[in-house]
Amino acid sequence: MQHLSTHKFVNDFTEAFEGDQSGDPQPRQTPGVLYSRILPSPVNQPKLLAWTTDLAAELGIQEPDENDLSILGGNTVNPTMKPYAACYAGHQFGNWAGQLGDGRAITLGEWPLPNGKSWELQLKGAGPTPYSRRADGRAVLRSSVREYLMSEAMYHLGVPTTRALSLVATGDQVRRDMFYDGRPALEPGAIVMRAAPSFLRFGNFEMLSARKEYENLQKLVDWTIEKFFPELTGPDKTLQWFKKVMESTATMVVEWLRVGFVHGVMNTDNMSILGLTIDYGPFSFLDAYDLNFSPNTTDHPGLRYAYGKQHSVAYWNLSCLANAISPLFEDPKELISTVESFGPVFYEKFYSMKAAKMGLDELGNGDVGLVDDLENLLAEIQPDMTIFYQLLSDLPEELSDIEAINRHFKPSFYHNLSEIQLELLRKNMTTYQERLSKNTITRTASRSKMKANNPRFILRNYLLYEAIQDLEKGEDQLFRKLQKALETPYSKEHDEFFALRPQWANEQPGSATLSCSS
Repeated sequence: MQHLSTHKFVNDFTEAFEGDQSGDPQPRQTPGVLYSRILPSPVNQPKLLAWTTDLAAELGIQEPDENDLSILGGNTVNPTMKPYAACYAGHQFGNWAGQLGDGRAITLGEWPLPNGKSWELQLKGAGPTPYSRRADGRAVLRSSVREYLMSEAMYHLGVPTTRALSLVATGDQVRRDMFYDGRPALEPGAIVMRAAPSFLRFGNFEMLSARKEYENLQKLVDWTIEKFFPELTGPDKTLQWFKKVMESTATMVVEWLRVGFVHGVMNTDNMSILGLTIDYGPFSFLDAYDLNFSPNTTDHPGLRYAYGKQHSVAYWNLSCLANAISPLFEDPKELISTVESFGPVFYEKFYSMKAAKMGLDELGNGDVGLVDDLENLLAEIQPDMTIFYQLLSDLPEELSDIEAINRHFKPSFYHNLSEIQLELLRKNMTTYQERLSKNTITRTASRSKMKANNPRFILRNYLLYEAIQDLEKGEDQLFRKLQKALETPYSKEHDEFFALRPQWANEQPGSATLSCSS
């Protein structure tokens, strides 16, 4: 175990590519470079609020002392770190936004591992960079708590994600207009240390292509393949790499759908090249099962990033990435064909995932229709997704009476069902029970499969809202409870949180409604 302040970092990215070495935080365009060197800006009084012990142990990082806390708060750096902000571009809400970059994230360096690999350690909220545009590069406690807890919640759910190593209060106030409605207010500041093998995004490649910096583009693709996909070799390695990115992106989105996660802002600059969930902002888990639910007020009324559209957006974003790297191909025909294969790849993963959630032994003939019928039922009656699947896993065998079925699933309902909806539920459950009777595995094995694929605890927005309100008053009891509960999301250990969203949370800003400032 090594301390952040004394361990020797590596800096493969900054040593491999050209960067702006001036250290000037003045917002500007930075053509010809992939990053800008920049130091974190000091804060008044860094205080450690949370430390992720299991991640620290995995990476071999010692629990922080005062010197390490100074690094986590952005007041000092280890002499072997070469902090920088990455330059990238992106499509935001379907429109080309040009140069974006790390506006409030500063990568300190790469933490080397004994196996020869490394993880990037990055401070989010550590002050202005050349890519901050008109912003201050800071983060508030509200958004930092959300990112810290959700990163770890997703990890323990088994969803591909970046991680969060620490949460630090800065002792400073930050001015934010939460809903961009002309009502700015001062909020307590905080910094999250994020960790991942890489924070490379689709937008890194889009930036170079848009600027026609094709030599840098080829170099970045080759470096990415060599560092993260070393098994890919030969003249078609770029095409094979894109296929890997496509498959991992499809897997990530299927995992989002499995647990009911809505990212909220799937811009191409928020898409990881490694298929990791990245940039937690106006996210939410589903409460009521609504395919058109988007927690992001900036996404209204079009609902581009709604729960049920995330796979379509992933396909669109992959098309943008393919377009960015197409200049590297003499003939883009195979690249286009690969992009167009996303649908079959996604749906194969999607239906297999749904079959596991339903406790089927395998996805057999006719099961696609069974899955579709259940999806249509859920969209019609809009039960609480998490609670419904828990009740489905405990469904008594051969339960067919309409009143009994209604009583069984009633704890998941946000409203009373109509007679038509009740009959739809009965028919669906009857067909489902008939299919379960044909399983080649026991009912016990089927239920075990369901319990392994359907979380019992999810980090609901109203719980995050309450925890943030408490922390802003100096109380951390709920925060600690949530921190503990998210570690075992498939167990009944924390059933105090196994409940429908309360009525008060339906319209509460910061719970029901969020913005990109969240």
